[in-house]
Amino acid sequence: MTATSSKSARLSNAGFVILAACWMALAVPVSGQQVTTPTQAFGFNIGDDYQLATYTQLQDYWATLARESPRIVLEEIGRTEEGRPHLMAIITSPENHRNLDRYREISRRLALAEDVTDEEARQLAEDGKAIIWIDGGLHATEVLGAHQLMEFVYQMASMNDEETRRFLDDAIVLAVHANPDGMELVSNWYMREADPMERSTGGIPVLYQKYTGHDNNRDFYMSTQSETMNMNRIMYRTWYPQIVYNHHQTGPAGTVMFAPPFRDPFNYNYHSLLPLGIEAVGTAIHSRFVAEGKAGTTMRSGASYSTWWNGGLRTTPYFHNMIGLLTETIGHPTPIRIPLILDNQLPRNDLPLPIEPQEWHFRSSIDYSQTSNRAVLNYATRNKVDLLYNIYIMGRDAIAKGKRDTWRTDPAVIAAARDAARRIEPSQPDRGGTGSFRRRGTPDEVFTSVFRDPDSRDPRGYIIPSDQADFPTATKFANVLIHNGVAVHRARRAFSVDDKRYPAGSYVVKTAQAFRPFVLDMFEPQVHPNDFAYPGGPPVSPYDNTGWTVAFQMGIDFDRILDGFDGPFERIDGFADVARGRVTNTNGAVGFVASHRVNDVFIATNRLMKEGEQVYWMGESQMDGGEMMEAGTVYIAAGRNTRGRLEALAAELGIDFRGVRSAPGGRAMRMQPVRVGLWDRYGGSMPSGWARWVLEEFEFDYEVVYPQRLDRGNLNADFDVLVFVNGAIPGAGDGQRGFGGGNPDNVPSEYQDRLGSVTTDETVPQLEAFLRNGGTMITIGSSAAMARHLGTGLQNYMMDHEGEPLAREQYFVPGSIAKIRVDNTQPIAWGMDEEVDVHFNNSPVFELTEQAREKGVRPIGWFDTREPLRSGWAWGQHYLNGGVTIAETDVGEGTLYLFGPEIIRRGQPHGTFKFLFNGIYLGGAEEVNMVDATTSEAGG
Repeated sequence: MTATSSKSARLSNAGFVILAACWMALAVPVSGQQVTTPTQAFGFNIGDDYQLATYTQLQDYWATLARESPRIVLEEIGRTEEGRPHLMAIITSPENHRNLDRYREISRRLALAEDVTDEEARQLAEDGKAIIWIDGGLHATEVLGAHQLMEFVYQMASMNDEETRRFLDDAIVLAVHANPDGMELVSNWYMREADPMERSTGGIPVLYQKYTGHDNNRDFYMSTQSETMNMNRIMYRTWYPQIVYNHHQTGPAGTVMFAPPFRDPFNYNYHSLLPLGIEAVGTAIHSRFVAEGKAGTTMRSGASYSTWWNGGLRTTPYFHNMIGLLTETIGHPTPIRIPLILDNQLPRNDLPLPIEPQEWHFRSSIDYSQTSNRAVLNYATRNKVDLLYNIYIMGRDAIAKGKRDTWRTDPAVIAAARDAARRIEPSQPDRGGTGSFRRRGTPDEVFTSVFRDPDSRDPRGYIIPSDQADFPTATKFANVLIHNGVAVHRARRAFSVDDKRYPAGSYVVKTAQAFRPFVLDMFEPQVHPNDFAYPGGPPVSPYDNTGWTVAFQMGIDFDRILDGFDGPFERIDGFADVARGRVTNTNGAVGFVASHRVNDVFIATNRLMKEGEQVYWMGESQMDGGEMMEAGTVYIAAGRNTRGRLEALAAELGIDFRGVRSAPGGRAMRMQPVRVGLWDRYGGSMPSGWARWVLEEFEFDYEVVYPQRLDRGNLNADFDVLVFVNGAIPGAGDGQRGFGGGNPDNVPSEYQDRLGSVTTDETVPQLEAFLRNGGTMITIGSSAAMARHLGTGLQNYMMDHEGEPLAREQYFVPGSIAKIRVDNTQPIAWGMDEEVDVHFNNSPVFELTEQAREKGVRPIGWFDTREPLRSGWAWGQHYLNGGVTIAETDVGEGTLYLFGPEIIRRGQPHGTFKFLFNGIYLGGAEEVNMVDATTSEAGG
């Protein structure tokens, strides 16, 4: 089992730890229920100015409420990355608590829509309860989220009005704290000042989630973090809520809150009932605010939020047929002021009741949040049957679509239809839908030829062959799907589909399942529409990425199967264990070889080197016993204990090791321990945090290094390799020094050495000296600006004919997947294919000038087509053709690697992790002749 799947198994097996004391309270009558107030628990009321509670206090308070109130059961849904209990309060009537398993099963059956008739579903919807998720605290410096959640749980435990009792009778609320570690950090930071007027949530010294910080809301389809795994299990494998309400802070200027509905575009994969459901709940939220006279809520164009993107706590539910809500509400324990924004004083559809400029207190934000919570519950309880039945309809329809020929319509299909129409009637141009075709309609034959092209059908399923080069990574991908409630099958034996033979152990993912939208979204390209402020104007920035197809990012080989198929398939129970690797040809073996194409071979290498084994990378391709060994093939010299260690690694990691009777000849690289320095800054960098996670997952040792240490120089004494992620190296001419937030005089002593920034005047000369003295630098994203600082001759490729950077109206590629050509004969690209999908976000692209060639700059990855887009949106993508986006160059005795694409972005693109890992090991490798090297004794 891989490190990732082991972690998944531990968390999934944690189960639910139910506080038994809660059940003892079930006999207490609801009427007149007395529970501890927040003031009694904390010494202040929730929402008081200059006061924040910690997660430790929340944990104790919720335990108290669970003991005192028959309405609350407290569950530990897992542990956080820092080891804290991750809590969920289940809130409903005592009677519902006695039948909790039944209502959970009803929710599951309706959500999965398996073996349920329409009539049975109607009855289940009548019998069931609305399951409503309400969270808080995901982004910990948005302190309102966690505090409104505490207030909400208290109110639901103590209030006895008719509406509250209806909520308790007809709904089951899952109140989930989304980031316990962050709340503990931020609240302690804010409250550390004795003088309330000095309190601030600014200048937090580290990320408020161990690895990801704000990006903890970018992890929900990947499930890399403990908190994400915990919450995904509740949403997609246990409770299946019909509504997921995700609280955030802060709202657009001149308003109090943004609430749904959202602006376009919405994703083409999910059911049409989904955006309508969001619209209905959003309208209910705004209507309640207006009815209560609470001004200042905005929607749609009032903010940038859309429903296109997958990956967030409120957006991943869309692909599971769940209504995902997000609100952004102003507020802070330190009072603020609502500014006068003139345009927001005029009522409009997206701002029905403007608010006057005024001083604003935290308690008002708490009250607004409770209004929104109650609006959601009011809608859910008054429309319980429709909510439950609609999630069934969406699941039912998804299953039906997976069993028949279906076609999705996206902008690419519309563009193809317009081209077809012009070919039929070239004298009648469409003019984008405003010409004669708009009046008369497009010829029907276009619909048949384009919209119902048999080769453009949606797949009935996907097959992931077990004989692909890096099947252990394919297993990790299968577990990404399983984390999200997708049914994944494994072939018990070999089988054939469409005249192709697949080996036993291959994974099969059929689309005839309720979460079909999620399945399609993980395998198929996203086709984002061209979105402009006005014709000929600049593109409108999307909320987040526009393309993310995880199968592409992870480098998975798979086949799309367009017709119905079956075989000897069994559904995977729990998570997929990696197929055991084998150690073969052991008799008389002087060493063993393994493929460089398997990401987890780096885990094996790291472990073997720590155990004293001698590990090499072959410098050239050669044959051995009819087997081709590619350049980069890993060779482990046989020692006394080598075979046993390899057998353990093969069993755990799924890597095959093959014995050889003679050591490979020719040149090779002997791997040696590498001293890795990873840049970070005060306050924490999210790209650096993700790099820490990736390095730890693959068991690389590293040290975090801050700007002050870089500025002291003599870096070769401590490091062989320095890694600079996106945002670390400033652009040319930027010599400013910063402190990463907060007053440097107010930073605790243990963090003082983290202050400062990489600068061109102080830091860059030390980095150049590090390189010239034999060090290796890996730069990613914007940090590839190091090439300009060193005068490598590389220039910005994305320039117009007048030598100016391309305008946004000409070129714009926001967070998409693009294909590049790779020179995989170079050691930095060993183990890669000749074509590689990369995460590209308006990333650096270089012109390899004659000066750069003379200085020895070597292209590693470049664009070789006018249409490199694989998934997402790339306006003006033809400009990329011919540009270099990955390069390397020698600087003195050292090597500088330049990666324009974000090769480890958010822990997702496993298909490009090797660029980082290769660069690290090359930074410490010693070039040797294998004949000479293997005469020395191998490690024991």
